[in-house]
Amino acid sequence: MTTAGLSTFDETVQLSNTWLKELMRAVDWDDKSKAYRLLRATLHALRDRLMAHEAVQFGAQLPMLIRGLYYDGWHMTDTAPSGRTKSEFLTRIDAAFKQDPNSDTEQLVREVFKLLARKITPGEIDDVKRMLPPDVRALWPSTAK
Repeated sequence: MTTAGLSTFDETVQLSNTWLKELMRAVDWDDKSKAYRLLRATLHALRDRLMAHEAVQFGAQLPMLIRGLYYDGWHMTDTAPSGRTKSEFLTRIDAAFKQDPNSDTEQLVREVFKLLARKITPGEIDDVKRMLPPDVRALWPSTAK
């Protein structure tokens, strides 16, 4: 029996929880809410540094529920994104943790990028990385594992 009454919804909830559990293991957290904030903040920071067409192509590969949080609050523009340094990227993610700051945001972002590199097709990851400045691109794993 499905909990939501529709298998598509149940499957995306299960898949999204699997992603969060993998991220929690990678960062050694037991707080699903905090892992959710990390994933959401990183996806938003990434999305906002991509051109619109690339942001949409990337988003299409996310599970339905995670895709929803990815697009939440997005104001699509056709202009080049601003705030492209690694410091600005990490500061954007830190903003989601004002009440409980992270000790090493850069390493946490690396773990999110490892998760994405395992879940998203290599060609799409390559497209995303090409749109990022070198210092942000360096946060991605060199190969998907």
